[in-house]
Amino acid sequence: MEIYHFPFRAMGSPCEFQLYTSDKTIAEAACKKAHAEVTRLEKKYSRYRSDSVTSSINKSAGNLSGTKVDSETALLLDYANAVYKQSSGLFDITSGVLRRVWNFKSNQIPSQSDIDQTLNLVGWDQVEWQRPHIVLKKKGMEIDFGGYVKEYAVDAAAQALRDHGITAGIVDLGGDIKVLGPHPDNKPWTIGIRHPRDPENAIASTTLSQGAIASSGDYERFMIVDDKRYAHILNPKTGWPIEGLSAVSVIASECLIAGSCSTVAMLKGEEDGKSWLESLKLPYICVDKQMHVEGTTNIS
Repeated sequence: MEIYHFPFRAMGSPCEFQLYTSDKTIAEAACKKAHAEVTRLEKKYSRYRSDSVTSSINKSAGNLSGTKVDSETALLLDYANAVYKQSSGLFDITSGVLRRVWNFKSNQIPSQSDIDQTLNLVGWDQVEWQRPHIVLKKKGMEIDFGGYVKEYAVDAAAQALRDHGITAGIVDLGGDIKVLGPHPDNKPWTIGIRHPRDPENAIASTTLSQGAIASSGDYERFMIVDDKRYAHILNPKTGWPIEGLSAVSVIASECLIAGSCSTVAMLKGEEDGKSWLESLKLPYICVDKQMHVEGTTNIS
């Protein structure tokens, strides 16, 4: 068997499928289908597209008749609702409106009054969700699937590859990864953990034969003001960036679960985040502000 590489860009990230097959034609067909799934989901849920499901829902904000959604969107909303409850309100897909006051290219800290005003539009508890209708009660509210649709796309792409008979390979969408199965010699895949202060290099690595790993960190979008780092992961209760951990990677059966749980762990902070993941029995790797690495899975 030979390894087949399919690199591309999607969802603002470098992406790649790697898979083993003895038939290049099958590999090409499998990758074409998996790529189509990623493209479909990006178009369907991008907040940048006026014709997306996300834009349709957000345009209805303040209209108490709301919007009717399809079954796939309903599943994603059900998931967001479940994680909102599991995380005590820290995973909140209405919190994207905070980007209106936090511009990480400006190197300026917003005023507390501007943050407070925007926080009035944040709160999943202000959303009426009863399948298949969603109502954003306040004009100006938004939902954003961006915090977890990439991980959902990883799982969808992996399933598309499996549907074509692929049993060994990985799906990598910007560092969110699903492993379909080990190398043909049964060796696991080595997964690098991005260094939060040197993103082109790994601070550690782990191995995975199946399942998924996803990461959250303070390195994707940030600004440094008066020697303090302000990261793009915002607490929906306070409106301020997270503090405590620099990065968290979580291993789970599905990338969707791994991604949302890594985000929640970042929001909870160092001690609470780790204990929360341990209560869920999810293996993790975390990097603190001093770049110290620890976790509950194999790390090298």
